[in-house]
Amino acid sequence: MATETVLDVRQVVPRERHPLIMRTFEELSGGGAFVLVNDHDPKPLYYQFEVEKTGRFTWNYLEEGPEVWKVRIGRKG
Repeated sequence: MATETVLDVRQVVPRERHPLIMRTFEELSGGGAFVLVNDHDPKPLYYQFEVEKTGRFTWNYLEEGPEVWKVRIGRKG
């Protein structure tokens, strides 16, 4: 079984986070996923996915703060 990629963006400059996350998503094959680690609830990112990737992604919270949020973001096959 393959190890799931973890993308920890807590040390990434805020303006670079969304582009990095979107590139990581685009590199996934159908059915693939990665775990996003963030220092706040990435709800604005969810809304961006809703607009730009409608029906093509999955979003599951694994941890919901108060200091760390983890979300499994997947690409539908």
